[in-house]
Amino acid sequence: MMRARKRYRDERGASLVEAAIVTPLLLLLTFGIVDFATLLYVNLALESGVSQATRYAVTGNLMEDPDNPGSQLSRPETIKAAMRKATPTLTIPDSAFSFSYMPADGSSWVAGTGGPGDIQRVTVTYEWTPMTPLIKPFFPGGKV
Repeated sequence: MMRARKRYRDERGASLVEAAIVTPLLLLLTFGIVDFATLLYVNLALESGVSQATRYAVTGNLMEDPDNPGSQLSRPETIKAAMRKATPTLTIPDSAFSFSYMPADGSSWVAGTGGPGDIQRVTVTYEWTPMTPLIKPFFPGGKV
């Protein structure tokens, strides 16, 4: 009986058990914070990029074609280039962009880029996947 009592009072290995319990929780918390910060960064970058792209859409300015000096990009390509220039760390495919505009005297949205002075709407669809496995189930399809 005395031997059993001494064995239960022995605290060797207690730190290892505590570390085994706390480490996964600490890692989950750390990666959750990183995921949340990345999500905020992507959101702010997209907002800034769409703002820059919409400025080009409203003014009608065109960028010079980097592949063909002396010529200019088309209106939709200029808007996409402005968006990509404002968000260099994000890879945005051409299929992610959609354009619509409302003529100055109109009351409904029309597909396309319109002209200078029209009310422009630039929509960019971007999917972001969290890296923390326990956060993915909170979003439909595991993507934001």
